[in-house]
Amino acid sequence: MGSTNPLADGHVVGRPCVPSCWMPEAISRHNGGLMQISSNSSTLVLGIESSCDETGVALVEVGGSLAQPQLLAHALHSQIDMHRAYGGVVPELASRDHIRRVIPLARQVLEQGGRTLEQLDVIAYTQGPGLAGALLVGAGVACSLAAALDKPVLPVHHLEGHLLSPFLSADPPEFPFVALLVSGGHTQLMQVDGVGRYTLLGETIDDAAGEAFDKSAKLMGLGYPGGPALSRLAEFGDAQAYKLPRPLLHSGDLDFSFAGLKTAVLAQVKKLGGQPCDQVWADLAASTQAAIVEVLVKKSLRALDATGMKRLVVAGGVGANASLRQELNAACAKRGVRVHYPELHLCTDNGAMIALAAAMRLQAGKAQARKDYAFDVRPRWDLQQFEA
Repeated sequence: MGSTNPLADGHVVGRPCVPSCWMPEAISRHNGGLMQISSNSSTLVLGIESSCDETGVALVEVGGSLAQPQLLAHALHSQIDMHRAYGGVVPELASRDHIRRVIPLARQVLEQGGRTLEQLDVIAYTQGPGLAGALLVGAGVACSLAAALDKPVLPVHHLEGHLLSPFLSADPPEFPFVALLVSGGHTQLMQVDGVGRYTLLGETIDDAAGEAFDKSAKLMGLGYPGGPALSRLAEFGDAQAYKLPRPLLHSGDLDFSFAGLKTAVLAQVKKLGGQPCDQVWADLAASTQAAIVEVLVKKSLRALDATGMKRLVVAGGVGANASLRQELNAACAKRGVRVHYPELHLCTDNGAMIALAAAMRLQAGKAQARKDYAFDVRPRWDLQQFEA
């Protein structure tokens, strides 16, 4: 990877270094050429995701005779086992592991999809937000590979990838819709009128829902990753056992706050003291999950009322939570609202959503892939600031 320099606005820049194991005999010069999807032929997009602790690569085909984007192949490596010993993600270790994984995963995806490097039309990568070092790995590989193949590249916003990921499901949504985006440190409600047409309705003012799951689990000694562990334990508990707060539930707006819930869980843990029985922990886990889910569901319903829309999309890692899906499905069914989710295996960070977001932006004419191989990454990047 080339040298990098941190900039005042949070950008980190670099220059491509072509992977020698994929070096063609000669590298074509890039000329800043542009590429958009043709309505007459399909476009093959390779997507690379490396924003945190998952390395994802995928092939998505769009356009031509295809009515919907098609996921041809995808591969994902999770670093959970590596980070578990530290109780959380170690950025330097994450970056080093991405370096080891990304090219073998790309080879795997091409083989599974029955495609060759030369057949690629566009190479997309996550530009941000995320861990700077991790983002640089994906950006560097994508731009290096594109330079070697004389193919255009397209940087993608990580959250837009999550937002559009349900379009790869068996029941894809239609625009417009309200989106509940619950991914990592983000909890947002958005009005989505089309690709690149996003209006923020509400967001967390402190901890996100995912952080509330993880931090509460850590307080209960459930280890890493805490959110899924808490949800599994909650299946055996009584959700009414502990009266926990629902922050901002009656605030009159669509913002979220979960820091107070974490504090309330801490207070309960201290009250329990000693070594409570397993059922006590299960009850506390169930009560915690119920508090988070109730806030997410009721705020989502208010967003639907405020916009008058009858379609809800749920995206991001917390969208895989079974209790959240059950409560949303029941509440929306009573209102005649359609709910759409990504497939469970696409709720976590993955390359498929990055390839999809790039393909949909190209198809909608919202972006142009360029043969410009200097790159930067944006560790902090608001989706509202994303150029439509």
